[in-house]
Amino acid sequence: MATGTRDLTFLLAEPERRLLRAVAARLPRWVTSDHLTFLGVLGAVATGVAYTLTAFDARWLWAASGALAFNWFGDSLDGTLARVRHTERPRYGYYLDHLVDAFCTAVVGVGIGLSPFVELEVALLLVVAYLALSINVYLETAVFGVFRLAYGRIGPTEARILLIVLNTLLLVSAPQGGGTTPAVLLTNAVFLVLVGAMGVTLLARFIANLQHLARLEPLERP
Repeated sequence: MATGTRDLTFLLAEPERRLLRAVAARLPRWVTSDHLTFLGVLGAVATGVAYTLTAFDARWLWAASGALAFNWFGDSLDGTLARVRHTERPRYGYYLDHLVDAFCTAVVGVGIGLSPFVELEVALLLVVAYLALSINVYLETAVFGVFRLAYGRIGPTEARILLIVLNTLLLVSAPQGGGTTPAVLLTNAVFLVLVGAMGVTLLARFIANLQHLARLEPLERP
């Protein structure tokens, strides 16, 4: 199947899975996976807007953190709801989920870059790196039949938690939303380190995948 077998190794994957299944089992019947996907998109758009508005007041970081929680709820729960109710649409869900993920990543990333806390170029580099890793996951799913969304122990949920922690640090250090503070410098440094780590990770996975594929399909000498 094009969607592949799910192989999730996030740090919080197991407790998150149990929580999501418990929540999904208690949702009203009129709530559908598409509703939750839409909620996730709204959460991402609200996050991007809130980050942009921090140029006027740093307290919008609270709104950004709250919107990230809504984004997590919708994005993480839509597939779980379908599995709990046995209403999966594997190809439909795979296509919609990952196209929406790309849009949400771009919206949040641009919003972060338009805030006074992260340089736009740094934020866009992070978006490009994240999307490049995502594309690699989709290609791996097609050629290996295994959907491995995680790189190491960090997944989307852990990334959201990291953003919320950074938001809190920025609120404490830059209450007026302006100027260069140690936390602002740290945030840019963290993002640049993440970009570098993503690049190294992608290169390592690219080499490993090519070696594995070469063993599966050795070159035939004439």
